[in-house]
Amino acid sequence: MPEAFILIKTLPAREMDVYQVLQNHEMVVETHALYGEFDLLSRVSAENQKDLTRILMTEFSQISGIKETRTLIAVDY
Repeated sequence: MPEAFILIKTLPAREMDVYQVLQNHEMVVETHALYGEFDLLSRVSAENQKDLTRILMTEFSQISGIKETRTLIAVDY
């Protein structure tokens, strides 16, 4: 199963709103609040690469309160 880690910056005071949306998303395996440059870290798992691309390119960009993301695609050796 393809996975990605998403580092997320939110708009001011929107961390909890975004966190709750991510917690309820079926493809989000886990989400953590962070201190530092980014506000949240989510791990996303999909059935296939096409589903992973769809969630990263469309669904995450539509979540209200997200200012910026950095995506790290996990690979197997």
